[in-house]
Amino acid sequence: MSLFTLGQAEREARLLPELIELTEHHRSHSPEYARLLAALGHRPGRRYERVADLPWLPVRLFKHHVLKSIGDDEVFKVLTSSGTTGEVSRIHLDKDAASTQQRMLSATMRTVLGTRRLPMLLVDTKALFADRRSFSARGAGVLGMMNFGRDHTFLLDGQERPDLDAVRGFLGRYGSEPFLIFGFTFMTWLYLYDLARTHRLDLSNGILIHSGGWKKLADRAVDNAEFRRRFAEETGLRRIHDFYGMVEQIGLTFLEGPDGGGLYCPDFSDVIVRDPRTWEPVPVGTPGVVQVVSTLPRSYPGHLLLTEDRGVVHGVDDGVWPGRRFSILGRLPRAEARGCSDTFAAAA
Repeated sequence: MSLFTLGQAEREARLLPELIELTEHHRSHSPEYARLLAALGHRPGRRYERVADLPWLPVRLFKHHVLKSIGDDEVFKVLTSSGTTGEVSRIHLDKDAASTQQRMLSATMRTVLGTRRLPMLLVDTKALFADRRSFSARGAGVLGMMNFGRDHTFLLDGQERPDLDAVRGFLGRYGSEPFLIFGFTFMTWLYLYDLARTHRLDLSNGILIHSGGWKKLADRAVDNAEFRRRFAEETGLRRIHDFYGMVEQIGLTFLEGPDGGGLYCPDFSDVIVRDPRTWEPVPVGTPGVVQVVSTLPRSYPGHLLLTEDRGVVHGVDDGVWPGRRFSILGRLPRAEARGCSDTFAAAA
């Protein structure tokens, strides 16, 4: 069953009451969140006509404050984000939230992978897991995706060099039927594309799931369209899906449609692009700051978050799946990202 079924009007009608209820739930269970709402003038009982009118939080707050809606004795797991500056978000989950996270992520991926676990080629190295006590963010990402496949084969050896024999062996065993490929976007291009092109490997039965920034590829004049075109022409790989998500919104993955025309929102979520000066939603085609919306976070107030990413909505109900169709354009400049949370810092 697909999670990409709701048109925009039906989505808004379904999400609005759920998000209002979630806002009040977090107000009553998180004193810190309640203080934020009061400081912003969002009093109990206030009426909201649109999802866009509900109070959002800058995602940066989770790097500096403990925001949770469960007691200390209910904390089952604390997730941490990757951070290049030493700043990491800490997201508190109870058992129900942890279960929901995996269940909804799996349901989203089944939209493009089906219900069977497929043989899996990982564009990475097993050396990521040499120390089982501590994983990097990259290692955690690979480990999480491994749950969707079986008979895992790593494309890179322990020195992060392409292992042609391993890949040929994998394709010899599984290449005649659907198989899963996962890798971070830049590594997929640098290692898998180059290896497959050079050695004329047939990837036509593959389903590639990839994620990560495009900045390194932009420096090589490779955008999403070129990425897809060259994989298709030179390796036969056509089933390609980028995705976008963050630890601060558990279980939510925005998935690229089959035609590569943009990212789409699962039915329990939405995306809003805002003007960084007025914070009003911008029209289709206008870049701005991305706000992500989800009805899943119940153990912490992460249902309405302003990210530190720039994005643009390309269209509404005009793509292969219904709802908003959008792209991520890159990170905000650091100073601008910090400015997004200035209003909230004193209140917190």
